[in-house]
Amino acid sequence: MEQQQGHQAPERKGQKRKLEDAAASAGERPAAAAAARLRGDRAEAPSEYPQEVLEREVRTQVEVLNAAFSWKESDRSAAKRATHILAELAKNEEMVNAIVDGGAVPALVRHLQAPPVEAGGGCSRPFEHEVEKGSAFALGLLAVKPEHQQLIVDAGALPHLVSLLKRHKDVPIHGQFEGQRAAAGALRTLAFKNDENKNQIVDCNALPTLILMLRSEDPAIHYETVGVIGNLVHSSPSIKKEVLLAGALQPVIGSCCTESQREAALLLGQFAATDSDCKVHIVQRGAVRPLIDMLQSSDIQLKEMSAFALGRLAQDTHNQAGIAYNGGLVPLLKLLDSRNGSLQHNAAFALYGLAHNEVKLFAFVNGLYVTCLVGGVQKLQDGEFIVQATKDCVAKTLKRLEEKIHGRVLKHLLYMMRIAEKAVQRRVALSLAHLCYPDDQRTIFIDNNGLELLLGLFGSNNPKQQQDGATALYKLANKAMALSPIDAAPPSPTPQVYLGEQYVNSPTLSDVTFLVEGRRFYAHRIALLASSDAFRAMFDGGYKEKDARDIEIPNIRWDVFELMMRFIYTGSAEVTLEIAQDLLRAADQYLLEGLKRLCEYSIAQDVSLENVSSMYELSEAFHAMSLRHTCVLFILEQFEKLSPRPGCSHLIQRIIPEIRKYFNKALKPNQMNSRF
Repeated sequence: MEQQQGHQAPERKGQKRKLEDAAASAGERPAAAAAARLRGDRAEAPSEYPQEVLEREVRTQVEVLNAAFSWKESDRSAAKRATHILAELAKNEEMVNAIVDGGAVPALVRHLQAPPVEAGGGCSRPFEHEVEKGSAFALGLLAVKPEHQQLIVDAGALPHLVSLLKRHKDVPIHGQFEGQRAAAGALRTLAFKNDENKNQIVDCNALPTLILMLRSEDPAIHYETVGVIGNLVHSSPSIKKEVLLAGALQPVIGSCCTESQREAALLLGQFAATDSDCKVHIVQRGAVRPLIDMLQSSDIQLKEMSAFALGRLAQDTHNQAGIAYNGGLVPLLKLLDSRNGSLQHNAAFALYGLAHNEVKLFAFVNGLYVTCLVGGVQKLQDGEFIVQATKDCVAKTLKRLEEKIHGRVLKHLLYMMRIAEKAVQRRVALSLAHLCYPDDQRTIFIDNNGLELLLGLFGSNNPKQQQDGATALYKLANKAMALSPIDAAPPSPTPQVYLGEQYVNSPTLSDVTFLVEGRRFYAHRIALLASSDAFRAMFDGGYKEKDARDIEIPNIRWDVFELMMRFIYTGSAEVTLEIAQDLLRAADQYLLEGLKRLCEYSIAQDVSLENVSSMYELSEAFHAMSLRHTCVLFILEQFEKLSPRPGCSHLIQRIIPEIRKYFNKALKPNQMNSRF
């Protein structure tokens, strides 16, 4: 595979042609019948014969060719039959070496040219061009193996094949087409990744005739001609320039049938690999619209090759607007959903080019939503890409887009978000949630109502809009995050005094005791007063506990109370999931913010699709803001899996006010480091 700037190019190959079709179109018997001649017209394929029988048949047909080089009707008929039998055998790759070893190459090359006319032999030329055509087909099949190409060239095939291309002025149209097609097919194979052969073909003055053949109305001729030109220009800038100067672009662009279009798209992509002027010429001659139309074909290879060509054209700034405004964005984005890695990568590379400047950016963020509800940005963000090269290309595209969202681009998008119809406003808000810088979040989502647009989507009755809103809100929240959940809660307003582990439930200097589940717990007022406002009110206020020696603690288990007191005395506690919820309740009752934070963090590790609703209720009951925000983030992140579950709609309506409150608080000027 050719690689260009991380861009995977399709490959044009020299390959076997369907001789059955060619033979049928020439009025000859089908290939299967031709093969059957090998054994008394029995309908068996050549591969079913023993190897020695096939090798003997090769030698027989080579002898026929060597002996039948004249205009006698019997010789011409025998030579025609021999070339077709050898071609049929050559379709079996296991036979190719045996055919070459049997001396077929020089015999076939000899019959690429017409026999000499004997003096007084008259004007009769039976099977004119038929033998030459058969020889060209057979040689094209033998040339599929690179090791045989040099042998064919050394036998003098190239000048004769080029001469066969040019035999079109004084021959019947049928013979012209078939002979030219056969010669073009053989030249195509011989030119495949062989620079020396390419140069020899050009030196034989083949290009003018090939350019003329591009205008043929015969699809087979057009297909083979585009193929041979494509192999000639591949990795050869000088030949590429010569082909362009000869006027090849327009007939290539006008290719009609699917097979020719594939070759034409690949050829245009190869032309576009040269300098910027060449790319501009391709666009000026009307290539963009046909290439975009090819993207919507049902033929996978055609879509891959047209995406390849558009990708190369899109790397030039002069061409990007033309591709965008001719409707190229939507089909390219759709190709990102393909499960064909090459097709997906070529589409991604083209989109990378189209994201280059501001004019295309407007179309990228707004115009492509005609058929894509979420739009290109989210498709790039959330797509499943098969190969790493595609993932890297998409990441660079998103980065390129992010770099453009500022200045007049941002002003333009904010203007659209204010005055456009609601659907467009929402699409702009969705895209900006993925692309904007944190410093612009307040301007976009608070000052210009972008948050309400996203919340409107999230709270709608349309499942797709809900998913889009959830994804955008989660992305937006991630940009505002900096601190971890354990640090999200506010610090205790009371200065901390830690007596240390040795005083936990110690009678030493104890001046107050608590009765928990009938057991006595020794404590020290100074530590409790410094721990929270709840204890300060208990001992300094007008409550009965102020002067009590023993204070009963109802509704708290001993292990929970002990762990709470251990935190008060040491500033730390090992909070397990089993005790976390009961400890959270106690910490909330006694206003121990630091302990609440530890409990919320422990509980947050257990949030799941099954319990997120009850966890959110728990956070509301005990004012656990960190846990509440963790639940909201989880809901947004896992919305696709959560949405089919019962009660999801009710849960959405419950969390929308919390989302609004968070962003209004978090997106303050120069304060972007808060988090859920």
